[in-house]
Amino acid sequence: MSGAAATRFSLNQATIKFASLTEAVDATVAAGIPSIGLWREPVAEFGLQASAAYVRDAGLRVSSLCRGGFLTAVEAGARAAALDDNRRAIEETAALGAPALVLVVGGLPAGSRDLAGARERVRDALGELSLDARAAGIQLAIEPLHPMYVADRAVVSTLGQALDIAEQFDARDVGVVVDTFHVFWDPDVLPQIARAGASGRISSYQVCDWNLPIATDALLSRGYPGDGFIDFESLTRAVAAAGYEGDVECEIFRQDIWDAPYPSVVETSLSRYRELVEPYL
Repeated sequence: MSGAAATRFSLNQATIKFASLTEAVDATVAAGIPSIGLWREPVAEFGLQASAAYVRDAGLRVSSLCRGGFLTAVEAGARAAALDDNRRAIEETAALGAPALVLVVGGLPAGSRDLAGARERVRDALGELSLDARAAGIQLAIEPLHPMYVADRAVVSTLGQALDIAEQFDARDVGVVVDTFHVFWDPDVLPQIARAGASGRISSYQVCDWNLPIATDALLSRGYPGDGFIDFESLTRAVAAAGYEGDVECEIFRQDIWDAPYPSVVETSLSRYRELVEPYL
């Protein structure tokens, strides 16, 4: 361990994707990191209550749970199934003690080109799920994704679009994720971060870099902060000025990072956070 860890750093479990829940928790603790962002699949594999106990006994915070969402279905049965799954995810978030459930809202249904209609269905679904979030004491966190994912993963592409939806609900119930990979390119990102902060809607700040060349699977084009093209100083200063005081997650999807030994990935993630993010919080 390279000294005491930063008090607001969180390792998102996706950064060491192939680690089991216990391996991810143990690697986080070994590095002196105080918080972890969890994913539903490894939590389910280990068991929800067992996962909550393991994290709690390790002395870690859970910064977020990923993921809910995929709320754009047209067909009634598919829509009902998505709502039911999100209600389960809300319960899981509360059981783990996480403040927010990250939502990837979903892409266009098969054969559809109606982006506006898909965004309306996201809004309508949140109108139902926000009641469950309120009852559970957690925040639904809309994550805008880079526009290259608009067809298959998220019809919400900008922080402004995410806020247009979120602001229709109480800030206690619905917020937004600021993920550097997805928003750094947006010429309006800094004022939109300020807008999110003004109403207390920044649910999570996630950091990783934008690397080239784009991978064949575009999901895997992220990198350690400092390896790509993102200006972490300006984004982090904006998030701090907006009043965000929560954990900062490092969330990386990249095959060579996934293939590397977990301790080295964790240490590199932490050292890049210390160098490129923490000074501006």
